[in-house]
Amino acid sequence: MTTGTGRGHTRAVDELAALVRPAVQGIARRLPEIVAGLAVVATVLVVLALAGAAVDDRAIDANPAVAQAEVLPGSSFSRTLVRFTVANGEAVVPEHGVFYPWGLQEGSDVAVEYDVTKPELVRVAGRSAIDGVLPLGIGVLVLWAVLGPLAVWLRRRRAGA
Repeated sequence: MTTGTGRGHTRAVDELAALVRPAVQGIARRLPEIVAGLAVVATVLVVLALAGAAVDDRAIDANPAVAQAEVLPGSSFSRTLVRFTVANGEAVVPEHGVFYPWGLQEGSDVAVEYDVTKPELVRVAGRSAIDGVLPLGIGVLVLWAVLGPLAVWLRRRRAGA
């Protein structure tokens, strides 16, 4: 004996599929543009990140001071926390961490440069936005090496269909 719920369930799934199908087909039609757009957005974000780093470096260079900082526990991939003392004796722990932190180990001491007028802007001494150009540039090239041909292939596939 069947209750008919199987048919009702199948009908609901069919109705949902009919409702979603136009949106999925629209996305599929625009997939080459979406892929290229993602590559463009990622490239723009990299350029903005480098520009922001250069602006911060310029602020530090305008009012520079140097201090010894301790790398603190609680650091993560996105930020490395440091503590240093400014000229007036105040201890500073920048909320966003130190710029250009690669290679720093918790508990180690490192020389930092900071903006006297805004000690929250602090970078590892001797490092700058220029140091990020090569790795980020390579990342953008790899991104375009993958997404560029994919977008072209998707466009040709769409044209042939």
